Amino acid sequence: MVPHLVTALTGPINELEQRILESMPAIERWFRLEWMEHTPPFYSSVDIRNAGFKLAPVDTNLFPGGFNNLTPDMLPLAVQAAMAAIEKICPEAKNLLLLPEKHDRNKFYLMNLQRLIQIFSLAGLNVRLGTLDESITEPTTLDLPDGSHLTLEPLERSRRRLGLKNFDPCTILLNNDLSAGVPKVLENLHEQYLLPPLHAGWGMRRKTHHFHAYEEVAKKFAKLLGMDPWLINPMYTRCGQVDWAAGQGLDCVRDNVDALLSKIRRKHKEYGINEKPFVVVKADNGTYGMGIMTVRDVKELDDINRRTTDRMAAAKDGQTVTEVIIQEGVPTYERVNDAVAEPVVYMIDRYVVGGFYRIHADRGIDENLNSPGASYVPLAFAESHHLPKPGAKPGASAPNRFYMYGVIGRLAMLAAAYELEATDPNAETYE
Repeated sequence: MVPHLVTALTGPINELEQRILESMPAIERWFRLEWMEHTPPFYSSVDIRNAGFKLAPVDTNLFPGGFNNLTPDMLPLAVQAAMAAIEKICPEAKNLLLLPEKHDRNKFYLMNLQRLIQIFSLAGLNVRLGTLDESITEPTTLDLPDGSHLTLEPLERSRRRLGLKNFDPCTILLNNDLSAGVPKVLENLHEQYLLPPLHAGWGMRRKTHHFHAYEEVAKKFAKLLGMDPWLINPMYTRCGQVDWAAGQGLDCVRDNVDALLSKIRRKHKEYGINEKPFVVVKADNGTYGMGIMTVRDVKELDDINRRTTDRMAAAKDGQTVTEVIIQEGVPTYERVNDAVAEPVVYMIDRYVVGGFYRIHADRGIDENLNSPGASYVPLAFAESHHLPKPGAKPGASAPNRFYMYGVIGRLAMLAAAYELEATDPNAETYE
């Protein structure tokens, strides 16, 4: 199944698909050489938008919470990738402590935890579930929709190590994005592997750092393929001192929105694209589709109502939004069952392990789909996207389409590796 691409502008994307397939040996060699120099994030997921004339990542999550949306067929690949990741980081590991978000009432998120426990258990580890919620002081059972259960346990911290009662892990895996900052219990753990590192959390991470790194990666990759990096890279800018409630710093947002819309118009003219450009203004640190606004005309910013400013002023865990990234909007022209869809690629270590379509029947092609009412269709990746079919007509083969998405996902993952290296507070510097 190749989701329906409802646009006449499939030329550049079909050409990109063809070019990627023809360059497959060069691409895979290039990735291998990059991974010799850089360490991939432990796991990641990337939201991709396919406009027919442009294919680009719009968000990269280093604490993915949708493993439950992957089909069971993808499990062997995920287990194999988990084995490779653990072997590289801590080959003697036998115990893994998983620390989740505090979404213990979100059944979908709990199913994600169940799938993660399954993956790492099958990779040969003893996995237990701790919690950063200090109100949980004894083992707590959580019921899942399929009739199974998860047990959350309170953490036990010694001077140098973190674990549970009668459980001393070699590795601690965070599935909590630390939006509210770093809990004290996670500080100064020098004897255990903490994955991802603390500076990958949204308390410290910035989307502008990521897309700065992605721009560098996209330029290298585009040079390899002899193409315009804009075809895979969303332009962006930022504003660093915004107070939505007080209306301060909005001139910076207006000026940057206006400038970016002009740059997009020039690119559209260059490629003969008859599309109304738009930008997406969103919190520079944050997730869960919060603090996001689509702007099609700079005049829209003159009429922001109270409801919009309230929505833009706060991100996850009640964090105040004072820094925003203004990103080139990439419309999505893919449809699943007549609903707007965007592919999401999931990776463990440097391997694509699966993906799904996020679909939203009530959202438009230029709107954020990561919002209440979204649903997920894993069937689109049912055929292996690791085994493309050279010679198939561009745009007609599901394995080819998803191999292409896997390449874009891995470019974003490589950018995350660059980003984490550049922002590591403990990095060694050589003069």
